[in-house]
Amino acid sequence: MTSSAYGQIEAGGVSSDTLPKGTTWYAGEGLKQGDFFSYSTCFVDYKECTNFEMDFWIKGDKKVGSETKWLAEVVVYDGNKVIVGEMELGKIAPEPTGGTPELGIYRGAFKSSIAWLSAFATSDGSSGGKGPKGFDEVSWGKIGNIGGQQVVPLAIETITVPAGTWETVIMSWKTGGAVSKVWIADDFPFPIKAKTYTHVAEGIPPPEYDFQLLKYKENVQQSPFVGIESTVDDLIAAGCDTDIEKEVIHKKSTTNFKYQVHIFYGPEYPVQGCEIQFLVNFLKFSDETEFLNQVQYDIFVVDDKGIRTRSIAQEEGRQFLYSPSGQALIDFVIKEDPGTANYVIWVYGLAPNGIVPSGPSDYLQIEVPIYASDGSIPVAKIPSWIKNNAGWWADGTIDDKSFIQGIQFLIKEKIMKIPKTTQGTGGSSNDIPSWIKNNAGWWADGTIDDESFIQGIQFLIKEGIMKVPQPYQSNTSTGAEPPAWYN
Repeated sequence: MTSSAYGQIEAGGVSSDTLPKGTTWYAGEGLKQGDFFSYSTCFVDYKECTNFEMDFWIKGDKKVGSETKWLAEVVVYDGNKVIVGEMELGKIAPEPTGGTPELGIYRGAFKSSIAWLSAFATSDGSSGGKGPKGFDEVSWGKIGNIGGQQVVPLAIETITVPAGTWETVIMSWKTGGAVSKVWIADDFPFPIKAKTYTHVAEGIPPPEYDFQLLKYKENVQQSPFVGIESTVDDLIAAGCDTDIEKEVIHKKSTTNFKYQVHIFYGPEYPVQGCEIQFLVNFLKFSDETEFLNQVQYDIFVVDDKGIRTRSIAQEEGRQFLYSPSGQALIDFVIKEDPGTANYVIWVYGLAPNGIVPSGPSDYLQIEVPIYASDGSIPVAKIPSWIKNNAGWWADGTIDDKSFIQGIQFLIKEKIMKIPKTTQGTGGSSNDIPSWIKNNAGWWADGTIDDESFIQGIQFLIKEGIMKVPQPYQSNTSTGAEPPAWYN
């Protein structure tokens, strides 16, 4: 049930029997120790409004310098990730400040969405704050965009969310042709629901933030998060790199030439059981400077026969992944075995979120070498055409020098990768043992696998017969590679 505001959207103000004139609200109103909140939310600056769940419990007070703040325990459920930690909330305005570093990006999303109205309404207006605001006021202020519209109490509406049914006041403003709304309830610390849009000069405004209250409990005396473990801690304990640089670049057209897809991923040497991050740009085929809009896509893993073995969207409980702007950041844990993983960027098409796109799909497949945690397993499937060289070398068609030069080039160019191997200095003889040639011949005809062949290459390196550049592996890597080893 909705009752209208006293005027146009630029001049609001509402009241009712239950919300008489003079009723005020501020962000954090009624917040107290023992309160538990669970929100489903998204924010434009985090993966273009990809949904995550944020649960927090007001544990009590915390003294920070001369200020007393709320201390909240927090758990974030983000796809397959679980992040456990703490954040501090101000008492004049419940904006998050310090806390667990891994929660930083989620604290930012919380501040700019669930706590955003603290920019207009706070508990105290005497020391530079905004002070409580009345529901019957014609405006609470302007949004920060150039030509920003008034934020006004627009209407009273009874709404139902997973946490229950609430009588709310709709705070609203226009931006980029869209009407943004935040639903707040008197004497409740945070909004119940929101659906807002970013400001754009033309086109369809993408969402800025979107959230709703899933659960709310009062007087929770014990931590509701006992026994919940952070997946980030597991990754750190496993020795995974959590500060990932996306150094590997693939820039190609999709298979049927409908789009350009530029992929930047990291770490450079992905490890089974650790995270990998993809930054994907979806671009117009005829102009790689023009981003596509409203891209529905997925990331698949396929086996060597092209059969799908994994869908990242399905793992996150979604039908597809969605990028309103044509640029997407995706991270997930590598489940694939050491060797070569076939990752497919599958583009279903262009359409608004929730609408099935028309027209044929297209895709781009890339091969990503996956390392074992100890580096002892070959990290790349060797391209099949190299087997021809191995066979020719085994039967004497090409000589030792030509074969070694070919292997040197393949490793230097990172077409072929091998585990970390100590470089030998060479001995009195640089003759290649006959069993190495036998291995090459057997590998060429499929009698032995890649690992057995790699072991032969490692032997040549250890003995100093073959000198090749090695991938740099160190817990304190500078990102630089050592110089190549050549005679």
